Amino acid sequence: MIDGLAVALVLLAGIFLAGLGAACLFAPALARRFLLGFASSLALHYLELAIRLVVGGAFLVAAPAMAFPRIFTAAGAVLVVTTIALALVPWPWHRRFAQRTVPAALRFLPLLGLASLALAAFVFYSLPGATPP
Repeated sequence: MIDGLAVALVLLAGIFLAGLGAACLFAPALARRFLLGFASSLALHYLELAIRLVVGGAFLVAAPAMAFPRIFTAAGAVLVVTTIALALVPWPWHRRFAQRTVPAALRFLPLLGLASLALAAFVFYSLPGATPP
């Protein structure tokens, strides 16, 4: 049951990436507003941390069943470790960092959109049962 839930969460992460990619390419104002919202409030900071931790944990649990287990193990570990690091950083520092870096990254919104779509496709391809044996 836990494995199935983990795979479902990985699927949701892929759907999120596909949605983000589509928004970056076809609704850039919406994507900008969404990305600029990260760390904008204490509640959103904690929500981001919780989502990162859940998705990272799901990657770690689902990795053995995925087509590329080492990649998903590494991605899950990176998400969990960086989330723990962010949890130790005071929220105002995280907010200031986001306020400096996100606007600079928004200059590359089309590239971010293409990368998000490519990552989503990789997640979907890697799901159990999605690749031929």
